[in-house]
Amino acid sequence: MADRKNKENKTPKAVCETLSSEQYRIMRQNGTEPPFNNKYWNNKKAGIYVDAISGEPLFSSSSKFDSGSGWPSFTSPINRDNIIEQPDTSQGMTRIEARSKSSDSHLGHVFEDGPQPTGLRYCINSAALRFIPLEDMKKEGYGEYLYLFTKNPVQESKSETAVFGAGCFWGVEAAFGQLKGVVNTASGFTGGTLKNPSYDDVRADKTGHAETVRIEYDPARISYEELLDFFWSIHNPTTPNRQGPDIGSQYRSAIFYLNPEQEKAARVSKERLEKSKRFKSAIVTEIVPAGEFYKAEEYHQHYYEKRGIKPTCHIPGALIKE
Repeated sequence: MADRKNKENKTPKAVCETLSSEQYRIMRQNGTEPPFNNKYWNNKKAGIYVDAISGEPLFSSSSKFDSGSGWPSFTSPINRDNIIEQPDTSQGMTRIEARSKSSDSHLGHVFEDGPQPTGLRYCINSAALRFIPLEDMKKEGYGEYLYLFTKNPVQESKSETAVFGAGCFWGVEAAFGQLKGVVNTASGFTGGTLKNPSYDDVRADKTGHAETVRIEYDPARISYEELLDFFWSIHNPTTPNRQGPDIGSQYRSAIFYLNPEQEKAARVSKERLEKSKRFKSAIVTEIVPAGEFYKAEEYHQHYYEKRGIKPTCHIPGALIKE
């Protein structure tokens, strides 16, 4: 534990002075190391990868995969709150940069060509990381993360998926993304007939699709019933094909269930809400089977977060991370 505490007690400037020239070039000057010629691209040991400056845990070997790119690749971070994702227009292209929040340092980039369940590839520079082997995690002060490797099915529970429509997906995604237990979110379209629709297609209100958010969540930390309660709290389920100033069937209130258990839970939840008389008007929320989910264009993903804008709609009322 002493190693981690010593690093945490140092100022970022002091820690930076201990970086190699290559680490400084990458983490502080947004550089990129060569593929297939870096420390961790082919590391197959169990453990966690922490910020080389702050020591903050960023990625687990359990989410690492061989992308063939020559850089360490992960499907998801340990805690998404520790990663800042923002547009990067350098190199004559538009990409999403991944930065460490704790040290404000460049890590790499995020691409949408990873495996499920996230479909993401966090392509990270080895020089920005320090690897803590599983057997050393406790003595280095990372014992609280051993659950990532336990065989206990309660703690190792796999993520599940929920799909909701509650108006403009920018606000809906921002709201659900703050919940404890939500692993990943994606804005997109479902419920219509047109294959591979674009935002402009759906905006024309001729596809039958609704703006929706696909939510990957850990059922050991948050239940589907809790997600339903939250869903009702962030929008008005009594306005047909409308949320606030946004009008059209693409903005309809809808629950897209993926299995019989979700359907039952959704209907019970809706009935309970109706009996509560919280809303004077009838609840018009659809409860329908989930069809194919089409992910919206990249600029719609985590819209508010990428732009540093505080959402003004779909203000959450409960279950927010402290």
